[in-house]
Amino acid sequence: MKFWSELTKQINPYVPGEQPQDKEYIKLNTNENPYPPSPKVLDAVKKAANESLKLYPDPDSNKLKQSISEFFGVEKNMIFTGNGSDEVLALCYPAFFNPDKPILFPDITYSFLPVFASLFNLNYETIPLSEDFSINIFDYKKDNTGIIIANPNAPTGKYLELAEIRQLLEFNKNSIVIIDEAYIDFGGESAIKMTGEYENLLVVHTLSKSRSLAGIRLGYAVGNSKLIEALNRIKSSFNSYTIDRICSAAGIAAFKDSDYYADISRKIIKTREYAEKEFIKMDFKAIPSKSNFLFVTHKNIKAEQLYISLKKNGILVRYFKKPRIDNYLRITIGTDEAIDELLKTLRIIIKTENRD
Repeated sequence: MKFWSELTKQINPYVPGEQPQDKEYIKLNTNENPYPPSPKVLDAVKKAANESLKLYPDPDSNKLKQSISEFFGVEKNMIFTGNGSDEVLALCYPAFFNPDKPILFPDITYSFLPVFASLFNLNYETIPLSEDFSINIFDYKKDNTGIIIANPNAPTGKYLELAEIRQLLEFNKNSIVIIDEAYIDFGGESAIKMTGEYENLLVVHTLSKSRSLAGIRLGYAVGNSKLIEALNRIKSSFNSYTIDRICSAAGIAAFKDSDYYADISRKIIKTREYAEKEFIKMDFKAIPSKSNFLFVTHKNIKAEQLYISLKKNGILVRYFKKPRIDNYLRITIGTDEAIDELLKTLRIIIKTENRD
């Protein structure tokens, strides 16, 4: 420890979902897509691996940006790419925020956000969600250096309508509003269509969720070209080559096979709706979700006990031992077979607990 900086000693790092190696689990704890990437992506990855690994990648990811540009109908200079949406979000902190005012984000949201603030020595203020975990945009009508909203929110899965995001942008014309849309393809409407209208709007996406590319680590942001220029200045001060050739090839192919990904997103939505009904039958309360997960709490049995019992039975879900949500479980929507196994196991656990 004597070689650690004061920052290293003080920081509380982000803790990802557990990845135990002791046995095979049904993994419903990290919001991965249960379906494989498009066959076109796999072909593109093989081709890139065979042809180009000896060469540095394009530092500007021009072909990838062109694919994103065509998909969303925005100018290429409105796109930034990064090593997963986590890196994109991290680079936003030095690019846009100043320490004299707080960054605003909900008290229950993606738990990396306060970690980034501490890492860059920036002030932040958490805004409490309502009792039903909704965001009240009027709570953000206050002095700030920027706002970050995950939409749909994590871990709740609740969705904020675009009309409310528009109001949020109007309230905060002198500061940036960042909308993290990691789960937008599971029932929401993207704010990307508003980026040409609002110079203070930046929308962040990932290919980890709806496009089944969590192992590639590819994210991007869409916003006004001046915002993108700021991100590029910061990125190039750390690493000019954040997107490798295989990653870029996979991303390009993914955007060219939108029908495949729309189909698997529909499957996940259908399974989510089925699972929600089954949870309610077992005396769970499920927060309305527009994501690839459900946030649930049981009427009688503590979430931590359910988490432990499920893990013993070879099923992983996410449990957050944090204020306000320590009696909820976040459950990723897997295949129909995985969800049926989860439901069957839960019925046995609940029956046993009620008998005891």
